Amino acid sequence: MAKGEGAEGGSAAGLLPTSILQTGERPAHVKKEPKKKQQLSICNKLCYAVGGAPYQVTGCALGFFLQIYLLMWLRVDPFSASIILFVGRAWDAITDPLVGFCISKSSWTRLGRLMPWIIFSTPPAIIAYFLIWFVPDFPQGQALWYLLFYCLFETLVTCFHVPYSALTMFISTEQSERDSATAYRMTVEVLGTVLGTAIQGQIVGQVDTPCLQDPNDFAMASEGVNRTHSTTSLKETQNAYLLAAGVISSLYVICAVILTLGVREQREPYKTQQTEHTSFFRGLRLVMSHGPYVRLIAGFLFTSLAFMLVEGNFALFCTYTLGFRNEFQNLLLAVMLSATFTIPVWQWFLTRFGKKTAVYIGISSAVPFLILVALMDSNLIVTYVVAVAAGISVAAAFLLPWSMLPDVIDDFHLKQPHSHGTEPIFFSFYVFFTKFASGVSLGISTLSLDFAGYQTRGCSQPARVKFTLKMLVTMAPIVLILLGLLLFKLYPIDEEKRRQNKKALQALRDEAGSSGCSDTDSTELASIL
Repeated sequence: MAKGEGAEGGSAAGLLPTSILQTGERPAHVKKEPKKKQQLSICNKLCYAVGGAPYQVTGCALGFFLQIYLLMWLRVDPFSASIILFVGRAWDAITDPLVGFCISKSSWTRLGRLMPWIIFSTPPAIIAYFLIWFVPDFPQGQALWYLLFYCLFETLVTCFHVPYSALTMFISTEQSERDSATAYRMTVEVLGTVLGTAIQGQIVGQVDTPCLQDPNDFAMASEGVNRTHSTTSLKETQNAYLLAAGVISSLYVICAVILTLGVREQREPYKTQQTEHTSFFRGLRLVMSHGPYVRLIAGFLFTSLAFMLVEGNFALFCTYTLGFRNEFQNLLLAVMLSATFTIPVWQWFLTRFGKKTAVYIGISSAVPFLILVALMDSNLIVTYVVAVAAGISVAAAFLLPWSMLPDVIDDFHLKQPHSHGTEPIFFSFYVFFTKFASGVSLGISTLSLDFAGYQTRGCSQPARVKFTLKMLVTMAPIVLILLGLLLFKLYPIDEEKRRQNKKALQALRDEAGSSGCSDTDSTELASIL
């Protein structure tokens, strides 16, 4: 019972008839039970985690396979492919803050404030995704077709993923429960990348598409027999991509249904007492001036760019530089399986030793293996070992940003207690910067291949192309990782700061709960009087 409530109840009790105040019902003797911590069941965490799979499955399929699909199978020239990839990712990045703005203006509904976005964006998103892999009959406007539906899908998946990311703050008020749910989510998301790699890679890998033995002899492919064989094989490859797109679209729908039925969006208790609503632009100014947030996204911007360079060029690197044309999908699978199994290990590690320590060790562990890939000759066994080891670092890169971002938001709430509704801004702008980095990496890498003399659908490439691919997959990511780790030295929220913020937030919630209980008691007392 809050301070002052006992005296108020005692004075009121003197005014009440004894027939009303029965034994054991006197307000002075009523004791409030301590508020129980909000616990999420394993089922709730799993349903929440499953919602992260659609974004990762589709993102993995597009990230690993769209570039090689455009360059090798559709024979889009590298410059047009770079325009499609860069503009698509840049547009995707722009839509994140726009969707965050729209969500911040959304009102609370029976389903919540975030859930309606997830539900209604799903049907058109799967249609747009399927059409990305569909080959239209008009050859002149194919580049525009792919650009249009790529941008449309990225817009719709943003309407799914931004509210889903912000949902982390609305499934529980307990920091430990949110961290646990985030670990579940990261495990499922890495598993989603495994599924995306396995579905797309294994289905497409079953089709044997011929390549041109000499990149300078494209005229030979125009002869009757060769053209028929090539056209038939290309048609089979296109059908395989459509089949993979259909399977992934079905998985998208299933995960969205599980998320909708298994997770209940909740309000922060202390926010119900607030009357001030923060406008989007004022909230954006407050968010972007919050030091810990700026330092966090700056560090992860460089590390994300490093891993995206590897992701976008890995298939071409395995095909041409290492010479493993028929093994790259299996190597991708090895990376993602390794990452999936090590997510729980990193969750235990960050709980035991702290998140900043996990960042330094987890992300820097990729550097020795990237150096090994840069120096070694083509060796399939060693490549598989490096792929498994690289998956350990990929797991850390998956888990840590989403585990640290709620800590930044908690710190912001303590410094700006009257500004609420900013969670979508935090998440949308973090995704904006990572997607922009992805667009830059894909655009620069594809243009670099064009300048190096990339030959479309050739069985081999010039030495300059092979060297360019090696630099894009090894040395450039190493430099970016080291820059990102230097920026993390400036990140101020360590484990001691996290504990202080947790205590302060809990006191704020207890104060709001006591205020709410006091109002309820006064209302009941007035009705009795």
